[in-house]
Amino acid sequence: MPARHKSRQRALQVLFLWDQRSQSIEDAIAAFYNTLGTEEEDPAPLPNDDFMESLARGTSRTAKQLDERIIAKASNWRIERMPVVDRNILRLAIYEMQSTQTPAPVIIDEALELAREFSGDESVAFINGVLDAIRRDPS
Repeated sequence: MPARHKSRQRALQVLFLWDQRSQSIEDAIAAFYNTLGTEEEDPAPLPNDDFMESLARGTSRTAKQLDERIIAKASNWRIERMPVVDRNILRLAIYEMQSTQTPAPVIIDEALELAREFSGDESVAFINGVLDAIRRDPS
């Protein structure tokens, strides 16, 4: 599995903890390294994942603005009614689109892969629609 994809998976897990537990992003990152990280295939302690941490911190720091962009493109959906995984996949992808040099189609494809892994078929279509609308209207 490519390293960036693994980092995105980890960032999603951290954001899920942050969102569900209403804890600081630093606490969520620490919890990942202390507990979630030990559940991965390799039982050795995880080295710091700088890309994951950057995505998680940036996404959490700008969540309000990201949510506004999601709401603008997700007709008839309130952000708090979206499944936690779906809204964090959207937040993560939008943050990465606006904050990195990674091409939008690559980020969208990665987000859809995360949705296939952690959510359901309906979520894949929903996430694709929202991210494509944001890609076409980056304002």
